[in-house]
Amino acid sequence: MSTAKSTEIRGNRASERLGTLVGWLMRGWAKTLRYEIDDRCGITSGNGEHRPVIFMLWHNRIFTLPPIWWRSGGNGRKSVVLTSASKDGAILSSAMAVFGLGAIRGSSSRRAVAALIGMKRALKDGLDICITPDGPRGPRYSFHPGVVKLAESSGAPIVPIHAHYSSAWCLKTWDRLIIPKPFSRVTVIFDEMLVVPPKLGEDAFADEVQRAHAYLTAHSDTL
Repeated sequence: MSTAKSTEIRGNRASERLGTLVGWLMRGWAKTLRYEIDDRCGITSGNGEHRPVIFMLWHNRIFTLPPIWWRSGGNGRKSVVLTSASKDGAILSSAMAVFGLGAIRGSSSRRAVAALIGMKRALKDGLDICITPDGPRGPRYSFHPGVVKLAESSGAPIVPIHAHYSSAWCLKTWDRLIIPKPFSRVTVIFDEMLVVPPKLGEDAFADEVQRAHAYLTAHSDTL
């Protein structure tokens, strides 16, 4: 019984419809924002990395980044987002579909192995992966090491994404979801790539996890 629950992907038509509605809300809200992109690795210009990458951002930035990525064109790159296997994950998956983003269902607590295999396959097929290291349940700004494990095993570089807001609300959710106020400015930074060496020992892997965590935290507002 416990094994079945741990591998189950949850969701229904109501979750899908709600997710689609949320996606269109995100898309409409983004049209009221002024935004600028600081691309430090050439990921959106076409002059930088062409192989698949692993995007890494905090969970509470998820409301604004998909529509901004969609509006920027993303240089034609195709991406998938790691979402949980829960009903919340089904809602997020349907919301991401509004922006042409696929989803891989799983988390550290459910379907972890299947999710890792799916992400490695997606990278091999030329798709970027987007991961929130503190998702899907936090604590806020904690750092689950799965993103580093994926980079180590796949060879794909990590691109940290930071978002700064001139004015925003923070909801009373576990991640303090950030909603930028209408007509405010959002600055999105695609930072320099982090490359994780393969076949790391336990201590070296822990060092890489600490490095990635510190890098994402040091360059982000902690609203």
